[in-house]
Amino acid sequence: MKLTLWHNPRCSTSRKALKMLEEAGADVTIRKYLDDAPREDEIRAVLAALDVRPIEMMRPKEALFKELGLTRDTDGETLIKAMADHPRLIERPIALRGDAARLGRPPEKVLELV
Repeated sequence: MKLTLWHNPRCSTSRKALKMLEEAGADVTIRKYLDDAPREDEIRAVLAALDVRPIEMMRPKEALFKELGLTRDTDGETLIKAMADHPRLIERPIALRGDAARLGRPPEKVLELV
């Protein structure tokens, strides 16, 4: 089964995760999520697969997070909409395989899906 990586080529952690997957022989489909933004339903599915709250899949230190008036206490649906509208708020990389997902922090976590 193919593995999909939500990838930002400008992120060193994302690049490292991709390299590790390729070296492990994984069949990887790259989704440049900044160019191909996930829909709200896709974000919900990934949250369920990761078994995390929306804030745990976000980059709260990103300036845009504060500019949008978001906080760690913002309700989940608002955070999901913010990620769909502004994908750079999504923490990366995220590896997906079937119903399983791993947030690549640290990048070695993605290897759990190989």
